Amino acid sequence: MTSLPGWMRPPRAEGWFAEDLDCLPEAPRHTELVDGALVFPTSPQRWWHGHLVTMLTVTLMRQCPPGVKIGREMTIRLDSRNRPEPDLLATGAPIDPDRTWLAPEDVVLAVEVVSPESAHRDRTVKLRTYAEAGIPHYWRIEDEDGRPVAHVYELDGATGSYAPAGIFRGALRRPVPFDIDLDLDQLVADL
Repeated sequence: MTSLPGWMRPPRAEGWFAEDLDCLPEAPRHTELVDGALVFPTSPQRWWHGHLVTMLTVTLMRQCPPGVKIGREMTIRLDSRNRPEPDLLATGAPIDPDRTWLAPEDVVLAVEVVSPESAHRDRTVKLRTYAEAGIPHYWRIEDEDGRPVAHVYELDGATGSYAPAGIFRGALRRPVPFDIDLDLDQLVADL
């Protein structure tokens, strides 16, 4: 049995804090902080997942209004112990090229494309934590026999939790957070 490398040991008895992610150059790409614990990607990324995220990013970039930017591989600092990295997000915040995270109030949409390794976190943990942080829109996209199915949620301000806004197959049309018209099947048509 090998010992853990020194960088994997929390810097304090209380564990990891959100700002610690910026001090871990040895950590694997896409390392997240969930409830004070580092979460590493544990399985190879499927082509379907990466292709869908890329196509969705490009398509949403074409549809977003001025002042809204679509990004990927950017963490959201929900609080001092949570800094997840959605597959993509939409923000209206001014972008500093050296920025490494966004605040939840800067995010208008968080999107997770579910993989076997992330399914539990995407369906339960992130659904709860993104809502508690006040992110107005959350999409969870699942693979249903090779076709993307979007589970769309909208924040209910009165309860502070997400209300289902629909399950979309084939096409996804929404007026919020901006006018969106997606042909979901076309996003993976050339696979």
